[in-house]
Amino acid sequence: MIGSLSLGHFLALGAALFCISVAGIFLNRKNVIVLLMCIELMLLAVNINFVAFSRELGDAAGQVFVFFILTVAAAEAAIGLAILVTLFRNRRTINVGEIDSLKG
Repeated sequence: MIGSLSLGHFLALGAALFCISVAGIFLNRKNVIVLLMCIELMLLAVNINFVAFSRELGDAAGQVFVFFILTVAAAEAAIGLAILVTLFRNRRTINVGEIDSLKG
């Protein structure tokens, strides 16, 4: 069944995921965890486009580049969560409106 999917199908899926993540960023300005999830969804949408073009052109370079993006995304998620845990321990909130300053 994968043979019947064209490049347009994958690009439409990537565009839909990207639009959902942008909407999530603009609609939710309070919860930092949801903002990080939206950024991860944005990276996933870009990865889908890389894999789709790599498949269409018959070149593995796009798929290799996806592995690098996934590595950076995993590191970003781990560091972001560590920062959030530290902020929650110090401020007792993860509300973006209340974490507006980084003073000691």
